[in-house]
This record gives sequence, structure tokens and C-alpha cells, in this order.
Amino acid sequence: MATPTAKAAALIPATILTGFLGSGKTTLLKRVLTEAHGQKIAVIENEFGDENIDNEILVQDAKEQIIQLNNGCVCCSIREDLRTTLADLAEKKRKGELQFDRVVIETTGLADPGPVAQTFFMDDEIAECYLLDSILTLVDAKHADQQLDDRQEARRQIGFADQIFISKSDLVDEAAVDALSHRIKHMNPRAPQSRVHFGEVPIANVFDLRGFNLNAKLDIDPDFLKADVHDHAHHDHGHDHEHGEHCDHPSHHAHDDDVKSFVFRSDKAFNPAKLEDFLASIVQVYGPKLLRYKGVLFMKGSPKKVIFQGVHQLMGSDLGPLWAPGEKKMSKMVFIGIDLPRDIFMHGLEQCLV
Repeated sequence: MATPTAKAAALIPATILTGFLGSGKTTLLKRVLTEAHGQKIAVIENEFGDENIDNEILVQDAKEQIIQLNNGCVCCSIREDLRTTLADLAEKKRKGELQFDRVVIETTGLADPGPVAQTFFMDDEIAECYLLDSILTLVDAKHADQQLDDRQEARRQIGFADQIFISKSDLVDEAAVDALSHRIKHMNPRAPQSRVHFGEVPIANVFDLRGFNLNAKLDIDPDFLKADVHDHAHHDHGHDHEHGEHCDHPSHHAHDDDVKSFVFRSDKAFNPAKLEDFLASIVQVYGPKLLRYKGVLFMKGSPKKVIFQGVHQLMGSDLGPLWAPGEKKMSKMVFIGIDLPRDIFMHGLEQCLV
């Protein structure tokens, strides 16, 4: 039987690339495809159109709806269901009919990445072939504020992100980019942000980020939820709740985004049975509104950290490393979602502590 490591190595890494119309997804993707990284990349497009990969670099095989790019990449449009497309690609790879090392799914500018991400966990056949590496979201610095004000899809794309790239920052002044960055941080504190110029992103910032793990042993990010510039409201009794109503940055008085995040921290241990019941009920009730959630948990009776994370109703947990001698044991959890009742979550989690 294959060891977990061998199995993980055999999985095809997949990246979801999302971002509102005009944010620069295609520019970034073309840049990645033309970089000399020696990898063959299968690109799945939600739709073909003028704004997608320039058709002159595509050679279409009408029978297959799979397109060979002139640099050896494989492209296919989703004219059928994503699950079927992924299964077909994996089968062709197995049979040696197609050669590729990883998959990038470029969603339309209006897409909610949630259902795309869920495809990798809901279907056994897909879960056995692919590892969802991360969701990358591009944000157009010039138009983002208006898009975030007007369009829930744009807000959801930020909420789902594992990594956020701010494009077109050269078109606005520094103060505007800082305000946008702060607003995004308020919506999703767990995703690192970086500014990109004409899609120029080092390949290391795009692939193998291991940002989205529900079906693998999780590496704990040592900086996960570290205190940042707008962690106000610290309470000495062990819990401090941020990212809710405590922000005094000027950019927030103009926006009341429905996608928000909040953090729960405690240095008391969780009662495992109580926490499991509470999380199960929360996911049942608020699953559709829960975009991403993640935590490192201090559980009574466990010498190891417990890692949990999820998207919508899909939740996974795993044992992490041992608590180090002398390390302060504490739980840290972040919830990112649409109009979540912060007080119900906070109170419920408090009730699960030993």
C-alpha cells in the first residue's frame, strides 16, 4: 500500500485562479505559462472569449475541446461539468495521452470559487487524483473599491483566497492602495497580499503554496494569525477577538462589507466532544455563508496541536505536531464569511472550553 507521502507526491496539484473582470487573471496566467519553469500546465477555462488566453497561442483540436498551447500547455474549456473535465484530464494523463504536471483553473470574473473548490473534496475520484493547492485572487487596485461595494462575487473571491495579488497599483496613489490593502485584510486576514505589475509574479508565489489542505497532513504556518497592525482590543484573560468592530482605520468608515472575518483565541483547552458538536451545528446552519475557516486548536487530552479548516459545509481536521516543551498552548481560529453572527460564534466557542 502506498504511504501517505508517496500518495501525496502522486497527486496532481491544482490551483484556482479567480478575480473580478479585468483584474489581470489572464495577464498573470500568460506570464506563468511563458516562464521557463520546465513544467507542463493544463489550463481549464470557464469560458473562452476575447478576455481569455489570446487565441493565437492556442491550437484547437475541435474533436477534443482540449487545446494545445504552443509552449506545451494543455487547455480545455469547461463546456461540460468541471468534475468530468478533471476526471478526463487525469485519465488521459494516466494513459500517457496527455502530459502535464499541474492544473490551473481560471474562473470567470463573476464566479464564486466555493463550488469549484468543493469539487476537489466532494468527489472521491477527483480527491484521489488531485491536491487542491491554493485559491489565488487578483484584485484590480483602480476599480476594486467600487467592485467590492457593488458586487458580492468580488467580496466572496477575497474571502476564499489563500493568496491575494493586487494588480494595477501603479494607476492609483499609495494611500489608496494602502486603504484597499487594509480593507482586504479586514475581510480576509489569513491570505498574504502582494502587489503585482503586469502579471510579474515569481513562480514560487503561485505554485506549491499548500494554502488549501483539507485532505492532507497540514503544515502549520508559524505566522498564522500573528498579531498585525489592526489587532486592537487585546484582553488579558486569554481571549481577544479582533477583525470585527474594533477597527479605527479611516478606510472602514466608508464600507460595511458583508464579507468579514473574526478571530477567536483562548489559552484554555477545548472539550473535544463539545467543540465537535458546536462546530457541526454551526456548519449545518451557516455553512453556505462560511467561506473559509481555519484553526490551530488546544484540545484537552491531546499532546498534539489539532488543525482544522474548511470551506462552506466541508470541514476537515487533523493532528499536527506535538506542543513543544515550554510552548504556550492556545487555540487560534479565524472565520471568514458573509454576515456571520460573530457573537453567537464567540459565545458558543467559549462554552466549549474546559
